[in-house]
Amino acid sequence: MTFLSQCTSGGCGAKIEPDALAAFLQELPQATDEQLLVGYDAADDAAVYQISEDTALISTVDFFSPMVEDPRTFGRIACANALSDIYAMGGSVLYALNLVCFPQKMNKQFLAEILYGGSEKLKEAGATLAGGHSIYDHEPKYGLAVTGKIAPEKIIRNDTPKTGDVLILTKALGVGLIQSAVRGKMASPEAEAAAIRSMERLNKYAAEKMVHFPVHACTDVTGFGLAVHASEMAGNEHTIVLAADQLPLLPDAYQYAAEFLATAAGQRNRQALEGKIDLSAVDPAMQELLFDPQTSGGLLLSVAPEKAAECLAAIQVDDPAAAIIGEVCHREAQAILIV
Repeated sequence: MTFLSQCTSGGCGAKIEPDALAAFLQELPQATDEQLLVGYDAADDAAVYQISEDTALISTVDFFSPMVEDPRTFGRIACANALSDIYAMGGSVLYALNLVCFPQKMNKQFLAEILYGGSEKLKEAGATLAGGHSIYDHEPKYGLAVTGKIAPEKIIRNDTPKTGDVLILTKALGVGLIQSAVRGKMASPEAEAAAIRSMERLNKYAAEKMVHFPVHACTDVTGFGLAVHASEMAGNEHTIVLAADQLPLLPDAYQYAAEFLATAAGQRNRQALEGKIDLSAVDPAMQELLFDPQTSGGLLLSVAPEKAAECLAAIQVDDPAAAIIGEVCHREAQAILIV
């Protein structure tokens, strides 16, 4: 019995589709609280609660089952992914609580390795592990509830771009497709290694750069894929236009898509944008990459055009895969996203 063989799905590709979630959440009773600056009604990356005139807390939670064979690597990836929501809001991380589900009959050394990997990333982030909760389950799952802080006037939302903004993506795409190739024993060692490096990479460094520039909106690209996350950024007033030939891609990811490799989550993402996206100029392989679920993906930034090149250059010092991938336009047609 291997660590990964116990899992039927893994990473952010296991997320419930956005339309279903939105329908459930609309039915929940809500209490009003003026201190809650960002709640679940906004479909943003994290909740934000103001505790004083100059300080607000950012709260988020993220967990999933493994998508890699090595437990410590899984712990690093899950932690990096959970921290990203804090960075996407423009905040800094304070502390985190572990969330653990683990099979009773599985080797407990695997669990020790998962927790060690997560702690490594928390240390790199300069954050404190403050506790957690664990239960027995049929499949291993791991993640964290994370708390950060930010000045209320500096919150970066995911759906507040401005017309004319330039879009920057800080990590390459293709994680979901490469991990599918790994499961099918089709992936090259180079592609697998590149995907793991990308997933383990903290968005901390890009976030530290972006706060020095006029970033009007930001989100982290995860299980809903670039297309859905970009459409959420567009909101009700804008259309996002992406340049397919400018998208940064992980090694061999396009090849796997061209060979008709696909993911179930990618198909759910495609269905979520049916009738809302213009892909007429894009080949099927590139379409698959647009919908591909990203585990611990990069940040998508909407930056004032006059500062976009300078912002990109600053980010590329530590995240060389970052690239300008499109622009924000005023919506004049039905399409939310044009590629």
